[in-house]
Amino acid sequence: MRFSHSGRRAGAALVRATVIAIGLTFATACDSLLTVDNPGRVPVEQLDDPALMPTLEAAALQQFQCAFAQYVGTAGMLSGEYLSANAFVDNHPWEWRGMVEIKGAPGACPGANARTVTFMGFYQPMQLARFQLDDAAARLQQFSDAQVPNRQRMLTEFAAYAGYAYTILAEGMCEMAIDNGPKMSRAEVLAIAEKRFTDAIGLATALGDASLKNMATVGRARVRLDLGNLPGAAADAALVPNGFVRNAEYSEVTPARENRLYNLTVRNDFLSVGPDYRNLTVNGVPDPRVKVTEVKLANGTTKIGPDNATPMWQQQKFVANAGATPLPIASYAEAQLILAEALGVQAGIDAINRVRALSGIAPMAAPAPGTDITSIVLEERRRQLFSEGLRYADMLRKNIPFTPAPGTPNRKSQIFGTVTCVPLPDVETRNNPNFK
Repeated sequence: MRFSHSGRRAGAALVRATVIAIGLTFATACDSLLTVDNPGRVPVEQLDDPALMPTLEAAALQQFQCAFAQYVGTAGMLSGEYLSANAFVDNHPWEWRGMVEIKGAPGACPGANARTVTFMGFYQPMQLARFQLDDAAARLQQFSDAQVPNRQRMLTEFAAYAGYAYTILAEGMCEMAIDNGPKMSRAEVLAIAEKRFTDAIGLATALGDASLKNMATVGRARVRLDLGNLPGAAADAALVPNGFVRNAEYSEVTPARENRLYNLTVRNDFLSVGPDYRNLTVNGVPDPRVKVTEVKLANGTTKIGPDNATPMWQQQKFVANAGATPLPIASYAEAQLILAEALGVQAGIDAINRVRALSGIAPMAAPAPGTDITSIVLEERRRQLFSEGLRYADMLRKNIPFTPAPGTPNRKSQIFGTVTCVPLPDVETRNNPNFK
């Protein structure tokens, strides 16, 4: 697989040209989004003012969190976690994997109409996040700690979040390009992600910020797993403490800041949980890791989605605070499952059982000697990391077949296509001179 947006063009239009208009700033401790402040329009000549770095920081992190929710929903459709239950044609192709339609859909962060739009796609919003994070870091390097309060924390954030932006683009895209540059391989993009994470780990260690350090450590373990560096992945994953989670945070102050996965799956019934994630059990009881409910009408029949064709099954994993419910970016559970895949059978089962204990699930018995633990780990990941965007990456990483097969009709008589990894959108291939 080889990997590619004219990130510089789009990013420059957003960051350099005219406007940073956002609905939040980050508090000094910055594990949460605590205040609301719209700085409005900022002339381009003022962007090199050190006093504006908190604004650029907030804009970059906000863009990433929006892109992350967009990715989780899109990846969920491609992997079969979700079905399209709405009547809008801009949503359907992500379920049936239509090549032409997906190439024309680079995605975007929804605005004021975020609750009602149905389009998917993560390429453009994640490229914008990547560009803004890198751009803000480069600007920040021009200033001193005295000029910018919390400068070291900002540098750490930019490196850690950029690492995830590069990782997601490398994992999900068939090809990649950065800032109007040439075609890049998956390994080349992952190498950049690993460097960002390594930088973030060093900065966070010096800063004494355990949350950012653990976030970057999980990220580097994930990249090393992608690259086949199992010893390196295991070494990183083993460092992440029990109880750790770093979330993308959302707010209902404005629809544009809401958790889009919640809006798509619960608020509007635009997506329904796929059949392979309904009624899952473990040890003969419902699996608490895959919280899914069948939506019933008053007469006891299953509710049908707005498309008049799809039975409604709702995810209940991310609903606690409605549109303000956070989504995990990195966690102890993911780290342990990386450890399980990277180690031998017995050590892997021990790691799996530590994750199972988080949900009160009885430990798994040791398999027979010679058992390949890979399929066991992948199933545990499928359940534990449901609706976190990682199943899609696992399917591509491990060549897990996408089902139904191309040529098969779905319940709406739409024919499944050949898309697995996401092809470069037309906006990239038509504008990047390296693809002409």
